[in-house]
Amino acid sequence: MSALDTNIEKLAGHLARFKASGIKNRIAGEDRDGSGGVFQTTSPVDKSVICYVAHGTAADIDTAAQAAHDAFPAWRDMPATERRRILLNVAEAIEARAEEVALCECWDTGQTWRFMSKAALRGAENFRFFADQVVQARDGQHLKSPTLMNITTRVPLGPVGVITPWNTPFMLSTWKIAPALAAGCTVVHKPAEDSPLTARLLVEIAEEAGLPKGVLNTVNGFGPDAGKALCEHPKIKAIAFVGESATGSKIVKQGADTHKRNHLELGGKNPVIVFDDADLDRALDAVIFMIYSINGERCTSSSRLLVQDTIKEEFEAKLIDRVNTIKVGHPLDPATEIGPLVTEEHYNKVTSYFDIAKTDGATVAAGGEKIGDEGYFIRPTLFTNANNDMRIAREEIFGPVLTSIPFSTEEEALSIANDTEYGLTGYVWTNDLTRALWMTERMEAGMIWVNSENVRHLPTPFGGAKASGIGRDGGDWSFEFYMEQKHIGFATGQHKIMQLGKS
Repeated sequence: MSALDTNIEKLAGHLARFKASGIKNRIAGEDRDGSGGVFQTTSPVDKSVICYVAHGTAADIDTAAQAAHDAFPAWRDMPATERRRILLNVAEAIEARAEEVALCECWDTGQTWRFMSKAALRGAENFRFFADQVVQARDGQHLKSPTLMNITTRVPLGPVGVITPWNTPFMLSTWKIAPALAAGCTVVHKPAEDSPLTARLLVEIAEEAGLPKGVLNTVNGFGPDAGKALCEHPKIKAIAFVGESATGSKIVKQGADTHKRNHLELGGKNPVIVFDDADLDRALDAVIFMIYSINGERCTSSSRLLVQDTIKEEFEAKLIDRVNTIKVGHPLDPATEIGPLVTEEHYNKVTSYFDIAKTDGATVAAGGEKIGDEGYFIRPTLFTNANNDMRIAREEIFGPVLTSIPFSTEEEALSIANDTEYGLTGYVWTNDLTRALWMTERMEAGMIWVNSENVRHLPTPFGGAKASGIGRDGGDWSFEFYMEQKHIGFATGQHKIMQLGKS
C-alpha cells in the first residue's frame, strides 16, 4: 500500500465520527446544537461533503460568552504552576494526536501533508512556549519616586474572543489561544466556517488534558452573525483576529461601542527584493518557498518579486523552470507540494487573476491554468513583464501566484516595496551589509528578513503596519495584549498634600 493509500485509509477512520454525528458547538464543556441549524463543510480535494456543522448565531455566542465569564475567576486565580501544568498537558496531548490533526486539516483545507504533518507539532510548541512563561507573566517593575514606592503588575483582561482563518487553522488557533490561556483569560473561539474540523479537535484535546470546562468554548458560524455578535458582546473584553484587512476594519467598528481591545493580523502584498550581489541560488529557493508553499495561502507570502534588472533574465529563467516542476496533487500524498485551494469561492477569486494579468499587459510565464474538474486545483503561476501599478501587484491574491517586477537602483526597489497599502513583511537578499541596513530601516513593514525566508521565532514580535494589522504577537507582546497593566503607589513618608478649602 502506498503512503497516499495509507493516509487515505487513516483519514477515513478519523472522519467516521464526524460523518455520523457532525460537529457540535462546545460550550461550558458540553456539546450544543447551533441555534441556526447546521451547515455543510466540504473537501476541496473532490468537493465531497465531510459533515454537518452546528450553525452558531448570536444566541450561541451569548451562551458561550457567559460560560467564559463564569469560568474566568477560577482560571484567573488558579496558581500559575497549576495552569502551567495543564497547558503542558495540552501540548503533550496535541503531539499524541498530531497525525489525526494533520490528516483532518489536509482534507478540510487542501493543505498538503508535507506541511500539515508539522503544523500540529507547531501548535504543541505554541502551548509549551507560553506555558513556560506563565509563572512570570504577572511580574512587574519597581519604579521608585521621591514620595512613593511604585510597583506594577499585570492582570488578565477576562473573557476574550478569538477568530481564526482557514489557512493552517490549527496552528493559527493555538498561536492565539495558547497565550490567552497562559495569561489567565478564558476564550470564545469562532473558527473559520470553511475549516471547522481541527478547531473541534483542539477543544477536545484541551479538555481531555485537564482544561476546566468553560475556559475554552468553540462556536461555529459565519461572520455576519456569530462573528459580529462576538465582537459586540459586552462580556468579551478583546478580539484577536487573523484574516482579511476588510474584515479587520469591520471588527474594529463592531467592537467600538464596548471599547474592545483588538489585535488584528491582516493581509499583505509582501515584497522579496533580490539584488544582483545576493547568493542567487539561496534567494531562488526562498522566493519559491515563500509563495508556493502552503498553497500560497499565507499572509507572509512574498507575492511580489522585485528583481534587479542586471539579473532579471537569468533569475526569471531559472524561476520558470522550477515553478513548472512543482508537483500539484492529492494533499495526502507526501510527494505533493501544492494541493487544492480551500473553497470554490477562493478558487474563482484566484483564477480570475489569470485574465486580469493579461488585461493588465503582463505575461503569464508559468501556470495560469486550472487543473481538472474534481477539486479546486490550479498550476503554480508566475507573472512577468509586470509593474507595480497592475492589479496583480497591488491586490492580495492569496494563492500560488507570483508577480515579478524589475528594478534598477536601491531607491527604486524601496519605492516599489513601500508602494502598497499593506505592510506585513519584507524580504531582502543582498550580501552588502550597508545596503541591507539602509533598506530595512526604510521599508514599511512590521517584519523583515535579510537573506532568509520567514523563520518564526516565538519570542519575537509578529505583526504588521498600515493595512496589515494592529498589535504584535509573540513572547511578552502576547501577554501585553491579553493582560492589563496595573500600577500601585505606596507612600514612603508623610509627603505634603495640597490642602483645598481649608483656611
